[in-house]
Order: sequence, then C-alpha cells, then structure tokens
Amino acid sequence: MKLLMFKFSPVKLLAIICGLFILLEACEKKPAAEATVKPSFEIIQDKILNVSCALSGCHASTADASYTQHGLVLIPGKSYANLVGVMAKNAAAANLGLKRVDPKNPNNSFLMHKIACETGHHSSSANFGAHMPLGGNFLSQGEVDFIQKWIINGASATDGSVNESLLDNKNPCQPQIEPLAPPPAGTGFQLKINPFDIPANFEREVFIRKNTPNTQAAYVNRIQLKGMSNSHHLVVYGFRNSLLLPTENVLRDLRNSNGTINAENIQNHIFMGGGSDVNSDFTLPPGVALKIDPATPLDLNAHYFNKTSYTLKGENYVNFYTIPAGTVQQLAKTLDLNNLEISIPAGQRKTFTKTFNFNQTTRVVVLTSHFHKLGEKFIIKISGGARNGEIIYTNTDWEHPVFTSYSTPIVLQAGEGLTSEVTYFNNTAKTVNFGLTSEDEMNIIFGYYY
Repeated sequence: MKLLMFKFSPVKLLAIICGLFILLEACEKKPAAEATVKPSFEIIQDKILNVSCALSGCHASTADASYTQHGLVLIPGKSYANLVGVMAKNAAAANLGLKRVDPKNPNNSFLMHKIACETGHHSSSANFGAHMPLGGNFLSQGEVDFIQKWIINGASATDGSVNESLLDNKNPCQPQIEPLAPPPAGTGFQLKINPFDIPANFEREVFIRKNTPNTQAAYVNRIQLKGMSNSHHLVVYGFRNSLLLPTENVLRDLRNSNGTINAENIQNHIFMGGGSDVNSDFTLPPGVALKIDPATPLDLNAHYFNKTSYTLKGENYVNFYTIPAGTVQQLAKTLDLNNLEISIPAGQRKTFTKTFNFNQTTRVVVLTSHFHKLGEKFIIKISGGARNGEIIYTNTDWEHPVFTSYSTPIVLQAGEGLTSEVTYFNNTAKTVNFGLTSEDEMNIIFGYYY
C-alpha cells in the first residue's frame, strides 16, 4: 500500500490550517434565533391608547358616562376590533363615509381627524367634535406620525413595519384653528375673540364685550360658531342693564387672581346664542329672527381647560347671518332655564327633574341643552295641557348637543311649561354639584320662543 504524500509550501500549509479552523468553528455554531418584531398596533396600544385614551370616564368601558356618545372602548383586546373597518359614530363623519380606521387611507380615518395637528384636515362644514385626547392633553407629533404610518401600512394587528423611532419626536401636536370666513357683505357680520393664552394645568374662562357693527336694526336668523380644541363652551350674551356694561374690547377673566369667582361677569347676562359645541351652526325657522339694534353690546364668553404642562391658545369666531326686515314674521326671544339644585354622589347614577311654567302664551321654536361630561341624557317634556308629559327633545351628547328647530311652534298656554329630566352618571370618587368649572355639572334648557 502506497502512502500518498503532498508537498505544500509553508504559506499554503498555514492557509489550509486556518481554513480548517474557520470551518470547524462555523460547524459548531448553532443558528441564531430570529429577532421578534413587536407589532405596531401593540406599540400603539401600550404607549398611546393605554396612556391617553383607555382611561376611566373616556374610553375604558361601556360604563363610562361618555360611552353613549362615542360607543368606543379602547382597552387591550377590544380596541383593534372597535377601530379598524368600523364606521364612525359621529354623524358628520358618517355622512362623509369615514371609518374609525380605514386601512391604507388616513384621510378617510376618523381617528386621524380627531388627533391631527394640521388645519383644514377635514371639511370646514363638518362638525367632528373636540380634538382628542379631551382637555388639551394632546398626543405628541411622533405619536400622531406613528399612528398615521400604521394606517398607511395597512392597519394590521400583527405587522411591525412602523419604525418605533418616530415616537422620539415629543413635540406636542397642538391643533390650530382654520379661520372662519365672515358672512358675505350685506348678509351679516362677525365677532371674534382674538388668540389668548390658557396657562399650563389651568382652566380659563374669559369674557369680552363687543359692540355689533350694524348701523341699523339687523334681524339674525342664523348663528355660526367656531373655536379651538379643548374649548368647553362658547356663549353669546346680551345685557339686562345697559348702564352696567363692562369696558369694550377688554378681555376679562371669570376667576380673580386668587381663584375666587368674579360674579359681576355673569349677573347681568341674557342668553343670546351658543353653548357646549363651539363648532356649531344653527338656523331659526323661516320668518323667525332675533332683532339686533345698532351697535348692540354683546358679551362673548369662552371657556377652555388645559391639562397639559405647556401653554395653549384659545380663539373663537361668531357669525351672525341676517334676513331682510320684510321677511320677518316673528321676533324671537331666548330661553335660559336653569336647574341649580343638582348634586350627584360618587359612583351613582341620578336623575333630576324640574318644571318651568310660563305666565303667558309661549310658542317655542328652538330647544337645546347644556350639561357637562357626566351627563348621559337630557330630556325635555311638555308640562300641563293636552300634551302633558310628551317628550319633545332628547340629547345624549354633552359635547355637541342637539339643536332642535320646530317649524311648527310648540304652543304652551299660560300656566303650562317645560320640564327638564336630566340623568347623570358620576364615575368619579367625589360628589359633583352644580358649578362653573368643567369638573362641576350644569343643567340648562336653552332655546328660542315668541
């Protein structure tokens, strides 16, 4: 038997030995485990929804006081099915065909319209309600970008293609108001509250007296409002006593510097228009109008709450649309019927009823309501007469209450009236009473009659 011998140079022999070592090391190594990619929606749930949305009183359960308005629970295990491919409950969004989340289409996703920073992100005529999260605790720019990219990528429950580094952009995504165009010349006029600061972790309510610009009697048939996000209400008031007017064009605060209430700001008011929904547009029945005398002093009252650690801005517009004097058949007056006797114990659901009777024949042409975030249902009934107990108004949305206009007036004889029947669910740990802040409650019938 012959032994085969190979002759190699020292350099070649060294190369062969090194190669063998490398080969043996590679054979001994086990294949590395593939890295696990966290689904993008799981990141959204953990870092955004759980922190800012799925909170008690907001989107935590069907027991939340606000649930009847939005019908949306965003807790783990429920949020994805409640968002993706589901039609928006908001009436204006539903009319436009928006889904809560429309995969690959952020412009048709109602969620983006509720959290986006940019102006003009939806039709200016659409009332989509307040910016979310409610109260000014806005998402960061990075959080908004992450959600938008997730939708663009298909809004999958399992895909992890969105780069988590987007969340590093912590700049607040504060929305900006798109200016409201004034009525065309000859059809009305506009009043405005110019931008003002709402300090961090503060609730600010302001008033400013404006004189209307009309030089002859004007007959207002339509009032249009527009305001910034995290606004609690915008109300337009007239004055009972024209000798006790505040200085024109000077911004006044409801609260004094020591936190006490300046009652002088509210004792001389007569309700003129507006309410909880600062982005509303309502019209009186044909031929019915409010008469506005030349240079009428009006008080614009805006209420904002800021739960962030940075300063926000408030800004509001009011458009008054007029009709020719010759088309006016009835001059409207305003209803402002308050029930101050409300106290809701912690953790309880409670209904309060109060009747307001009239001492002369009254023809009601518009009804709306005002309560705060614990309010579940606001019912108005007729009191007395042949229609006693008949429900003529129902609202379940404190944020943008129903304005009901009656082309055939509701006629109430002397001694008859309206009954408010209002149900609240107090999901807090304290008793909530009537009060002026967003953490208190109210119970008011607003409307118009002649």
